[in-house]
Amino acid sequence: MPMGVVIRRSPGVTRWAKWAWLAVDVLPGAAPADWKVLREEGETTLYHAATRKVRLYPSDTEAYVHELQTRQPSVYVILRRVDDRPDAPLDVVMVTASPYEAQDYADSGEELVEKVAMPAAVLAWVTDFVEQHHVEEAFVKRRRDRQKTDGVQDGIGDRRIAQTTDVYRAPTRHEAAE
Repeated sequence: MPMGVVIRRSPGVTRWAKWAWLAVDVLPGAAPADWKVLREEGETTLYHAATRKVRLYPSDTEAYVHELQTRQPSVYVILRRVDDRPDAPLDVVMVTASPYEAQDYADSGEELVEKVAMPAAVLAWVTDFVEQHHVEEAFVKRRRDRQKTDGVQDGIGDRRIAQTTDVYRAPTRHEAAE
């Protein structure tokens, strides 16, 4: 689904940042755009910055379920700073409905990840996709091996390997063991 990204430019609150840029909305089914001005009110301007395709994958349904269960389901806009356009300092990398994918981008520290409320049309689309493709996986607890791990350790290393000396074993105990 093509998704337009609306970015708001407002005056900065510090002397170090002239402008504050924030992704505030998405437009489902939007046409292509390149920083088209949508509305100007005083010093605040809303731009249709770009349109990116949002793809849903059956392998990511667990992430979509997690997002749909939140109080305010959202989509995530991934932005990257660019220096060659002072009038448009952000590049819209992608839009995703997966909070796990957004977290991966946030972990890198190179991109900005903005959380935007999911419109009703997108919410219905994601919900239908999850209902069609999600398969609940049963939790399987792993089994431990039968090796006894609570015993007293006498030195470091494997007891099955013959050792003439062990630097971690106390000398008196080492002599008594032989």
